[in-house]
Amino acid sequence: MAKFISNLKKYRQFNELTQEELANKVSVRRETIARLENAKYNPSLELAVRISRELNTPIEELFIFEF
Repeated sequence: MAKFISNLKKYRQFNELTQEELANKVSVRRETIARLENAKYNPSLELAVRISRELNTPIEELFIFEF
């Protein structure tokens, strides 16, 4: 099984956004962002792309899957 690593919190903070602000920008609940940051939830491709675009960061830097 793949190991999921999330760098979302680092990039969100670098962009000076709260969880709530990022959640609103990508049309999800704050709890979804919190779960992504804690690697408790794997994002859909659509959500990963929306977050990547919002933070101007490649998906592969935000979310890492180690096999």
